[in-house]
Amino acid sequence: MTIDELEHLLAQQPVSLLHRLARGRIHRHFRAGKRRLIELLLQHSSQNLAGLESDLQTLLAERQSHLRPSRPPTRRREQTTTTHPKRPASTTSGEESEAGGSAVSLTTWLEGIGVPPPQPFVPDPWQIEALAALAEGDVVVSVPTGSGKTYVAIEAARRAMEDNRTVIYTSPLKALSNTKFTEFSRLFGPEKVGILTGDRQENGQAPLLIMTTEILRNLLYDAASGEIDVRLDTLGLVILDESQYLADPERGVVWEETIIFCPSQARLLLLSASIGNPQDIADWLSSIRTTTCRLIRHTKRTVPLRAGYLHPNGKLVPLFKTVGIPYGHPNQLHPEARRLFTLYEEETMPSGRPRR
Repeated sequence: MTIDELEHLLAQQPVSLLHRLARGRIHRHFRAGKRRLIELLLQHSSQNLAGLESDLQTLLAERQSHLRPSRPPTRRREQTTTTHPKRPASTTSGEESEAGGSAVSLTTWLEGIGVPPPQPFVPDPWQIEALAALAEGDVVVSVPTGSGKTYVAIEAARRAMEDNRTVIYTSPLKALSNTKFTEFSRLFGPEKVGILTGDRQENGQAPLLIMTTEILRNLLYDAASGEIDVRLDTLGLVILDESQYLADPERGVVWEETIIFCPSQARLLLLSASIGNPQDIADWLSSIRTTTCRLIRHTKRTVPLRAGYLHPNGKLVPLFKTVGIPYGHPNQLHPEARRLFTLYEEETMPSGRPRR
């Protein structure tokens, strides 16, 4: 069988069979759509197309054996008019069942989404712990997105400025720095907040300066070479947002040098939602700095995640059978989402070979 014939045969198969064929061949194959899956299968087996063809024929034979009618011959005509056994008719409410239980409805999936009613703000215990630890040394805060890292940064900055200390807040992106400049100017007043980026410099003598991490690293370079900046003499707090950039192959050295050259009298506050080894980072800071670094870790997500699928025809359905995201169980797709996936593939893929 030529590669074109094999590609044509693969395009005629359902996605479920292609995923079975990809097991052991393609890593994280469950994330690929039908077109991409066919491309990956052909690429992986470019030196052994006969092996891929053999496995495909085996799965096809197995599939045919499951599709053989088990009813008496007298009812064969009746059976051929029923719904295909591999694709049961799905309901628009998403209530049909699969192995593992029934799926949630769209109403259930949307329940509770909206703006919560106003209520007094009460800091979480981990936020109080982080601020208390920052009074004694450096702190690494590793908590999920939406948990309240910014509150810790704002309150720590407020306390440092009340103590007549300069605060520097860094972010990896100019756009994020501009956003924080607007936010902090509204909170503290425009006269107390300045910004220093590659293309924007405003109120550079303010007690709270927002900049990219590269700008701060350059300021620390100048200080190390003898060009002392007055602001560094009064520096009391350095906030490194998105500190997972320490692991970036190209820009990670900027964060490392910033931490190494940071004045010893200034407290370091590292914020991140995606550091894989926060305790190692805290231990490293403790080993190179004069103060001990505390890790504040919180794993419970305050704002839960829900995954949905919006089809080009405008229909919205839950992506999974459960309200939340079933981590580690990608096969728990919602039956209506699965049906829409198949519909989209049938609508966009030519009858012949898949598009590239």
